[in-house]
Amino acid sequence: MPAAARPIRRLQRFRRNWNARENGILIVATLFTLVPGRGGEPIMSAHLKQLRPFLRRGDFAPGSWGQQVVDVLGPADIAVEKVAYSAFYMSRLEWVLRKCGIEHLYVTGIVTNGGIASTVRDAHVREFHCTVIEDGCAAFSEDVHRSAIAGLRPVAAIATIAEAIQAFGASP
Repeated sequence: MPAAARPIRRLQRFRRNWNARENGILIVATLFTLVPGRGGEPIMSAHLKQLRPFLRRGDFAPGSWGQQVVDVLGPADIAVEKVAYSAFYMSRLEWVLRKCGIEHLYVTGIVTNGGIASTVRDAHVREFHCTVIEDGCAAFSEDVHRSAIAGLRPVAAIATIAEAIQAFGASP
């Protein structure tokens, strides 16, 4: 099973067993977006082109399948497009969170050592409290995932899905 599929299955069970909306939790999805440039080719930084040379026209374009929330995890209450590893970089995420009175983020997703780590560190410097749901994240290898989680401990709490449910006062 691909690394990204494992947290999706766990988070799907989480969504089935515990309704965030009934518990007052706002679900914000950050959608990695490659903005189409002239001719439809995606605009992306040189380092991303080097890391992901397979990305082509239409991949992660606004509204495309690859850019949307995975069906079994949706819908999100709010969706914010992101163009870089950090969901805060050049996006409206901070504005949305502040307007909604959010002070604590529970973070899941992929890639633990990329988007998750960058977003959590940026949240930390913006004085948002973060809890990373370690079994709700994945990297391209389990070793990389574990290293990234260890590296986030100074700036975020680390919890499992079951621990997060317990913290919200619901039963798993």
